[in-house]
Amino acid sequence: MRTFFIYLSHRRDLEGLFMKFAPTRNLAMRFVAGETLDDAIRVVRELNQRNIFGTLDHLGENVTSREEAIKAADEYIKILDEIQRNGVKSHASLKLTQMGLDIDFDFCYQNVRRVVERAKSYNNFVRIDMEDSTYTDRTLEIFYRLHEEFGNHVGIVIQAYLYRSERDIRNLIDVGANVRLCKGAYKEPPEIAFPRKKDVDKNYIRLMEMLLDAHTNGVHTAIATHDEKIINHAFDYVKKHHIPHESYEFQMLYGIRRDLQVEIAEKGHTMRVYIPYGTEWYPYFMRRLAERPANVFFIVKNIFRG
Repeated sequence: MRTFFIYLSHRRDLEGLFMKFAPTRNLAMRFVAGETLDDAIRVVRELNQRNIFGTLDHLGENVTSREEAIKAADEYIKILDEIQRNGVKSHASLKLTQMGLDIDFDFCYQNVRRVVERAKSYNNFVRIDMEDSTYTDRTLEIFYRLHEEFGNHVGIVIQAYLYRSERDIRNLIDVGANVRLCKGAYKEPPEIAFPRKKDVDKNYIRLMEMLLDAHTNGVHTAIATHDEKIINHAFDYVKKHHIPHESYEFQMLYGIRRDLQVEIAEKGHTMRVYIPYGTEWYPYFMRRLAERPANVFFIVKNIFRG
């Protein structure tokens, strides 16, 4: 079923059908803050009241024109402006294919650079999301170029299910990067990614410990998972090894495990929620269904009700 929903995430020809279907749209809005930036800022403000931080993501990927990519970067500049104007505690997260990576590498770099430059002017931060493995090398190259100029006003994501990730982590540690570690949400062949969940989990813990240990090198670790076993392991590890609280944080997706988000914040750990918004929610939503197929029963139930 996971494979099926990842397949659907790439079927943009079916997007209109799913987006018009009310039960699908209602379920999607559990994971998406709304369709406007005002909706997203409102959600950040509500989370801030619970001592939870945000990172805003304007949904969209794989744009096919320079005009679309420039418009996407302009929206991110607006995001940073509104975060500053409203005084809310939030970063921004973006995808390079939304910034024009499929069109031209240098064009994409310059487009993202505009966003990171604005973040630096506000002493804020932009996270470059990782997409499927065909983009990994180019994504890291753009990150390293931006990091050299803007330091830790820009961060990166590493996916634990890829075999290559340990090598990538070691290189990122060398430059003192800000790294979000996630398991990975794309379908990858067994030649390049661990096919079994237990192996992904094992690798995640190994990479997480490497990053946490590197806090003395200026590394900041974003532990992005809803897996309570891993979270509890992280609690024990940072306590045992006296890892400073300011060198790591926990991250989760909007709409998933709200109770656990609050619990982590109440324990005194930094908790940040990834908050997507916008009209282009279809691919993101399908990847969430792939991670948790039980959500499909919500749709089926509503079909028969209607």
